[in-house]
Amino acid sequence: MKKFTCVDDIGPLDEAVKEALEIKRDRFAFSHLGKNKTLLMIFFNSSLRTRLSTQKAAMNLGMNVMVLDVNQGAWKLETERGVVMDGDKAEHLLEAIPVMASYCDIIGVRSFAGLKDKAEDYEERVIEQFIKYSGKPVFSMEAATRHPLQSFADLITIEEYKTKKRPKVVMTWAPHPKALPQAVPNSFAEWMTKADVDFVITHPRGYELDEQFTRGATIEYDREKAFEGADFVYAKNWSAYADPNYGKVLSTDRDWTVDSRIMEKTNNAYFMHCLPVRRNMIVTDEVIESPRSIVIPEAANREISAQTVIKRLLESL
Repeated sequence: MKKFTCVDDIGPLDEAVKEALEIKRDRFAFSHLGKNKTLLMIFFNSSLRTRLSTQKAAMNLGMNVMVLDVNQGAWKLETERGVVMDGDKAEHLLEAIPVMASYCDIIGVRSFAGLKDKAEDYEERVIEQFIKYSGKPVFSMEAATRHPLQSFADLITIEEYKTKKRPKVVMTWAPHPKALPQAVPNSFAEWMTKADVDFVITHPRGYELDEQFTRGATIEYDREKAFEGADFVYAKNWSAYADPNYGKVLSTDRDWTVDSRIMEKTNNAYFMHCLPVRRNMIVTDEVIESPRSIVIPEAANREISAQTVIKRLLESL
């Protein structure tokens, strides 16, 4: 594997999950792979779980790790071609990328959507430039349109907790005071439509995601109906995708908050969320603190998904 930005890069999901669970049983079995190898983690945006879990995963594999916060510890970077650099950006990404690549063996990149220009966001200009110009294996630690390390961890978690061969998994939109990217829901939908699950998406009208990610899923606008018989409920907010409302908040309807009443419609479902979560906006205290909430094991599996990906990248060197 030379890069990891989407579900298609990981290959057969059953094999990937099997490998991940083997790694989880012995995190240090492959520590020889990373000896004298360096991972560079580049953050254009804030992070907690991704930073800690990915760094720990690389250390489990014996790697050296360097972390760069672009907005705090480096020159401001220009990402567009053809601009006259007479403003506050002192260095262009086209020079910065090969320089950074010269110091490492593998690169992880985290860069969010701007939510102002759909074409720019969905072309994934930042991470694609790293793939094109670094000459090194590159993986996504979340990009404008996908968060594959999170989705892989979600799939691992579902595999661990499911009690039937083909569980019903419901991804529900929930309210949030700020406009958020579509990366997590896009990615979760992309992975679930390729997994052996009955996948349903529910959201208010106007919050339809890009069909390239949701093709194969059942879209159900009636939330009550969507939750019926669910084995897993994955809550997430996202801003509008469709023009002319791209990147906008269309609703903060608290009726879409995941509470105990709506969870009673399910098959005693497990509650999932990628974190961080706005309590009593996305989900009530009662639900997230219940024994059926698996948000902490889900977050812990971020180490395992990252380690599986980095292991495969190391094996390709």
